[in-house]
Amino acid sequence: MLMNVAIVFGIIAVVLFAAAFITKRRFGLLGLALTAGSVLSTIWFDDAGLMVSATGWVPDGPLTDAVTLSLLVLLPPIVLLFHGATYKTVFPRIIGSLLFTVLALAFLVQPLGKALVLQGTGADIYAWLDMNSILIISIGVVLAVVDLFFTKPARKSDDKKSKH
Repeated sequence: MLMNVAIVFGIIAVVLFAAAFITKRRFGLLGLALTAGSVLSTIWFDDAGLMVSATGWVPDGPLTDAVTLSLLVLLPPIVLLFHGATYKTVFPRIIGSLLFTVLALAFLVQPLGKALVLQGTGADIYAWLDMNSILIISIGVVLAVVDLFFTKPARKSDDKKSKH
């Protein structure tokens, strides 16, 4: 599969940004879910691609491994896109979606690099992302935890207080 790194990361970035923006979910929980997904993909690194290829639907190879590991990283935040705290106004939604997208791309650099053909400008882009991914992940996880502090807990309904 001969695709430019910039195009692949661009498509992934647009899809992730749109999903986070449309669902209005807060960055904190999504960012920590990405971290959990990254841990899962690290634990199941050797077995994940083999398990998927054992189904017989897809052949074994670097592309299968890359897609499987990427899905493991993205599965926890995808589940949480349908549940959790939301932003109320547009500006925080944009910032939260942007932070989620950047953090997700930083987590996906390693798995996707195994399947992409790296040459020319694409190789330079990948090298920059790979070199800076640890810094981006560190800052992103800290910002996700900080965002959790700004999340107000859901209010309990007053139905239980009613004596009727």
